[in-house]
Amino acid sequence: MATTTTSLGSGGEDRVMATAQQIVKSLNTPKEVREDMLLIFSSFDNRLSNITDLINEESNTAAVRFSAAEKVILRWDTSSSNGDASRHSLPWEDSPDEAAEYLSAVDEILQLVVDMSVRSDSEVMDRAESAIQVAMSRLDDEFRLILIRNTVPLDADRLYGSIRRVSLSFAANDGEIGEEFESFAEVDSVRGCFHERGASLGDDLCVDLINADAVMELKEIADRMIRSGYERECVQAYSSVRRDVLDECLVILGAERLSIEEVQKIEWKVLDEKMKKWIQAVKITVRVLLSGEKRLCDHIFNGSDSIKEICFNETAKGCVMQLLNFGEAVAIGKRSSEKLFRILDMYDVLAEALVDFEIMVSDEFICSEAKGLLAALGDAAKGTFVEFENDVKNEASRKPMQNGEIHPLTRYVMNYVKLLVDYSETLNSLLESDEDEADGLQSEDSVLEAMTPFAKRLLLLTSSMESNLEEKSKLYEDGALRCIFLMNNILYIVQKVKDSELGKLLGDNWVRKRRGQVRQYATSYLRSCWTKALNCLKDEGIGGNSNNASKVALKERFKSFNACFEEIYRIQTGWKVHDPQLREELRISISEKVLPAYRSFVGRFGSQLDSGRNAGKYIKYTPDDLENYLLDLFEGSPLVLHHMRRKS
Repeated sequence: MATTTTSLGSGGEDRVMATAQQIVKSLNTPKEVREDMLLIFSSFDNRLSNITDLINEESNTAAVRFSAAEKVILRWDTSSSNGDASRHSLPWEDSPDEAAEYLSAVDEILQLVVDMSVRSDSEVMDRAESAIQVAMSRLDDEFRLILIRNTVPLDADRLYGSIRRVSLSFAANDGEIGEEFESFAEVDSVRGCFHERGASLGDDLCVDLINADAVMELKEIADRMIRSGYERECVQAYSSVRRDVLDECLVILGAERLSIEEVQKIEWKVLDEKMKKWIQAVKITVRVLLSGEKRLCDHIFNGSDSIKEICFNETAKGCVMQLLNFGEAVAIGKRSSEKLFRILDMYDVLAEALVDFEIMVSDEFICSEAKGLLAALGDAAKGTFVEFENDVKNEASRKPMQNGEIHPLTRYVMNYVKLLVDYSETLNSLLESDEDEADGLQSEDSVLEAMTPFAKRLLLLTSSMESNLEEKSKLYEDGALRCIFLMNNILYIVQKVKDSELGKLLGDNWVRKRRGQVRQYATSYLRSCWTKALNCLKDEGIGGNSNNASKVALKERFKSFNACFEEIYRIQTGWKVHDPQLREELRISISEKVLPAYRSFVGRFGSQLDSGRNAGKYIKYTPDDLENYLLDLFEGSPLVLHHMRRKS
């Protein structure tokens, strides 16, 4: 076949050469086949005979570039006998030029492989793959080292803003409530039942647990590993180091790793502290630590959404599951009333955290576990509230309170429910499905319809407590002291309701009804206690009018009155009415009944005894004396009258 020559301009000839050259390169054939192809091309046009020289020249250039890049990579191969390779890591910080040279060498080999400049030579291709493998092993090590060296320890103190710290001290309820409530009998004056809901984190709080300068270096390495097909090794290296960082953060936050069995063996005071730390750890983990890790993954693995997602999920899984396991141990643990507030705190913080958590974490298993724990904590809160209701209803202590004071049950329950109001929104959502529990309420239908689920349960709870207190009042043999006991307790309940958000839940009618009960018990007290003394001051049975009444009968009347008053004084100075206003109102009521009657009786009959000997023995007190002595009643300090006999 004859070789043809076509007259083309120099520009056209260059284009022909370039096209033929590209065809040969793109076929990526072995050297022998390539040479045969060139002979065929040159047989068509003698101008193509120069293409062999051009391609050989380019191949030689690629070989030189490859050898130079390979030399740089092998220089750092710790498995070789090269003296420089004994160095433990690339000097990224000390010599960024050498680090850049290494990365450029990796880029060079990757590019030569992509451009197929070395693929036609199987021997060189084997060397390229070997060099890439050595480089990836080295970069994997360096990636880990940079992550470890540049980790910034968590500064927990920075995370907490201004925190109002108070203490919670609810007694454990292992036996009767009545026994355990004794520890609350005297603390209410300083508000002994407090609850700390935990620290609040600033909305703009941002913490990065790695030096910012290292992020670009990590990204540079990650890009090369991913381009080389080593994305799995890169993700594994990243997640293993960062998992350890997050685990250490949990240790710093006090959220230690415990099994379910270990959690359930912890005594309440210790468990309470761990639950508080868990609550803070969840807040900080989701809002600070995981959001920081998400940002870091986004920066380092910016080129691949799927790798970013996988890497973040793998990093977050360990610390998240540790927190969820502790929460599960609490949720399935023994239910007792003192745990309710902390369980509600755990429920609230997890519910809030889940909003951000589900945006960040795409792992369906972890998200499902977190939502499952939220449901379990909700069930635990409901069950614990029911346990508390039953404890109040069934509390059966048989020891009457000395001096008619406020019962520990009353103090505990009212401080307890007063704190529960802070959780009204949560409790309404949790108790909404348990409306049947409030079927036993006695109230107007229109009032009940307007009440929230939590308010209905509060109404039921206070009714149970009032019934229990009514039964406890029957332990008093003295009817007057029984009235004092009921007045003290009911008024305490009313004041706790009126002075808090409980008033809005239970309503004004509820408060008015209880105030009416206090007035009724005050009337019963006066009738029970002072009727006998007042009977001594009646005209009946003294034989005549004010001028000729029997002196013997008068003396007996005054002696009986004195004995009654002194007995009341001796006993009731020891009784305690806590509320100053109620105490004053009772004294005024007594004065209004007793003093006018005494003043009138002395005025009508006193003159008949004043003229005789030992008149002071019978008319021992003036009305003013009685009025002053009444001021000593209900102070809780028993006194005895030591009367100085009046002069005749």
